[in-house]
Amino acid sequence: MDRAGDWRRLCGLLDDDHAVREAVDEALAAGDDPWEALLDGLDDAGALAFLRSDDTGMELSDALAQLPRVFALQPDLDEVTDTDDLVDATTAADGILAKDELRIVRLVEEDDAWPVAVVAADAAAEIAALVAALGHEAVVGG
Repeated sequence: MDRAGDWRRLCGLLDDDHAVREAVDEALAAGDDPWEALLDGLDDAGALAFLRSDDTGMELSDALAQLPRVFALQPDLDEVTDTDDLVDATTAADGILAKDELRIVRLVEEDDAWPVAVVAADAAAEIAALVAALGHEAVVGG
């Protein structure tokens, strides 16, 4: 298995920012955790909404609206703000974005962390599979 190739593929599927790939490559070369480099790189590129598990639908809606793929669409996320449960809000937001061929992927980190990216719908399953193959967890949708 080509772990470096899998990490590069994952980077490309999550975001096309070259800096994300570079951060992961540097972490791999240094023997550091590429997962942390991936999350930091996505965050630096503006492609990651970082929430906490006790956040509400309102906070999710506000965070998603700042992500480039969502900002470009300007979808009506009012339905997302109707709940205080982040799982329910994420499921609702994913349903809204799916109409535009996008999906929400939560890159599971810590118990209370809730980092999410918005990706092309046709890449979501491959992202989840790659993340699992690399020893981490990704949740597509809610």
